[in-house]
Amino acid sequence: MEAKGAIKAWAPEERPRERLAAHGPGNLSDSELLAVLFGTGSAGKDVLTWSRDVLQASGGLAGLMTMEPHHLLDIPGIGLARSMQIQAILELTRRYLAATLRKGEGFTRPEMVRDYLAAQLRHQGREVFVVLLLDSQHRLLHYCELFYGTINAAPVYPREIIKLVMRYNAAAVILAHNHPSGVAEPSDADQRVTDRIGAALQTIDVNLLDHFVIGAGETVSFKERGWL
Repeated sequence: MEAKGAIKAWAPEERPRERLAAHGPGNLSDSELLAVLFGTGSAGKDVLTWSRDVLQASGGLAGLMTMEPHHLLDIPGIGLARSMQIQAILELTRRYLAATLRKGEGFTRPEMVRDYLAAQLRHQGREVFVVLLLDSQHRLLHYCELFYGTINAAPVYPREIIKLVMRYNAAAVILAHNHPSGVAEPSDADQRVTDRIGAALQTIDVNLLDHFVIGAGETVSFKERGWL
């Protein structure tokens, strides 16, 4: 329950909703945005104080937004309804980023590709290997979670990826996978697999644009490292 009259007693310029109306969402802190979303607090705390507690308990906004639903319910004050709100926001974010990439706009902003892949993969509890298939204008044709587990069985990957490229008539490919350990640094196996896939794609004149490795708070790009 909201602490009685707590937010209402604040000066208008300090209230999250009033600050949003006056200054826009970009000027609000993570806890203030959560306060606007949730509307009321919990356990006798005003919504802003409680929102700060939620962020602390989840390890920050990234931790909260990628937390498994059953873990969300372990945070005091987050019941089923609020858990579903958070899941809905994350899914809307994914769909917005995917729609933007399909129009080709995202590839003029590399950080959007990173955000899209992080939203898809950072919450995964196991390693997931993803292929993004792009057309000749680098618009997203298809997102495919192709392999699960480790990538030690690398020899199978080029063949399966070539099949996908031919099915969707793709002109370019981006690879991505997550490291559930949280450490984004690519392994030697990651580099070997990337080299093999790149070589296979060259035989059919398809470009491998990048390979992203998603960690807990960092994303490593093979292209930026000079490995592609």
